[in-house]
Amino acid sequence: MQWLSSLRDGLAKTRNNLAGHFNALLGRKLLDDQFWEELEETLIAADFGLPTTEKIVGDLKIAAQQQNLTLADDVIRVFKTDVADYIKHPAMAPVAASTKPHVVLVVGVNGSGKTTTIGKLAAQDRKQGRSVMLVAADTFRAAAADQLAVWAQRSGAELVRHTEGGDPAAVVFDGLAAAKARGIDVVYVDTAGRLQTKHNLMEELKKIRRVIERAVEGAPHETLLVLDATTGQNALSQAKLFHDATNLTGIVLTKLDGTAKGGIIIAIMDQVDLPVKYIGFGEKVDQLRPFDPRGYVEALF
Repeated sequence: MQWLSSLRDGLAKTRNNLAGHFNALLGRKLLDDQFWEELEETLIAADFGLPTTEKIVGDLKIAAQQQNLTLADDVIRVFKTDVADYIKHPAMAPVAASTKPHVVLVVGVNGSGKTTTIGKLAAQDRKQGRSVMLVAADTFRAAAADQLAVWAQRSGAELVRHTEGGDPAAVVFDGLAAAKARGIDVVYVDTAGRLQTKHNLMEELKKIRRVIERAVEGAPHETLLVLDATTGQNALSQAKLFHDATNLTGIVLTKLDGTAKGGIIIAIMDQVDLPVKYIGFGEKVDQLRPFDPRGYVEALF
């Protein structure tokens, strides 16, 4: 219940945004063109995105016709029920004792909350009794490795880093060799924050992935893209391009408490066909949690 309460608080801006628009639509006696246009505008304002919005509204028109709905209240009720159908939810790959180490590659642009997310995940793993290693493959910024070192100390994880300006793939190679030698359960690989439009950096990411694949059979077991929810539709383009470059398995959506556009979750799942596996709001360790579709829909409305 405490988590659901926190989730409601985190989605307050989005919920209030939607509620204001929905309240203006409620009580309508006619499902006319103006109603459908205003409903589209409402969903687009909440960052459901144009393609997903058009799909949802199209489905609602069919439902209205098939169920003989005549009031806006009925359509909005159906929408709140059916929006969960757009949510895909494969869980995180389990950490299996037979496949040590379990390798999680974490990617994203600068400022998305990538390193903080790794630190929170590491702390949660340590709390569950797993040994953890953090690999500082962001060698472009000394501050990035320093930040990861703080999280390693805070969580009780081990850390592998090289000097600033070193080869990121070499850090990953050394980190995985050390993890295998020490019998580490989980390895998180932190990569340089990069713009998805920078070709050379995306190629470097592919190289890191190849090193991981050669070093540990079946790895990376997860490749997570950390997205800042406040970037709205730009997050959608990031997801598409990173997915093309490195075969993502899921999304971590951060800073949900800072946006009125929490509908981006639905847009990502619908347009990129990737599940959101974690959502975060706030700086505390317990403010990053596995994504719960039912809880999200409840908190959204």
